Amino acid sequence: MSEVPQGEARPIEARLLHMVFPDHTNHLGTLFGGQALAWMDMASFIAASRYARSTVVTARSEQVDFNQPIHKGDLVEVVARLVKVGRSSMSVDVEVITEDLLSGERKLCTRGHFVMIALDALGRPTPVPPLPAPAPL
Repeated sequence: MSEVPQGEARPIEARLLHMVFPDHTNHLGTLFGGQALAWMDMASFIAASRYARSTVVTARSEQVDFNQPIHKGDLVEVVARLVKVGRSSMSVDVEVITEDLLSGERKLCTRGHFVMIALDALGRPTPVPPLPAPAPL
């Protein structure tokens, strides 16, 4: 495993883009909730992996709110941001935003919270560096 050079910031955000195709939808033409959760978990995994620079696993998903339907043909942007770091755990907030490709209209449809755990080569929890302090205003 290579180390991040000193002074180089670790990314705390990941963004994924998906198109909602018919095989992602239910009989109403809206995105299956399980598909949205899978995309959210993937974005959480990428954000946490890039920050920890180690293997990570999902420990928990919680408080996932499906506020707006996501329709066949929508562009979906999944944004995952690390918001808290423990010894080996990373809390990640995730938003799912749709965009109509023709009008450009964007809507926040789903949000959730995931907890990821960094693991060492033997599969044991391993320490993660603390989040950098926010820049002064």
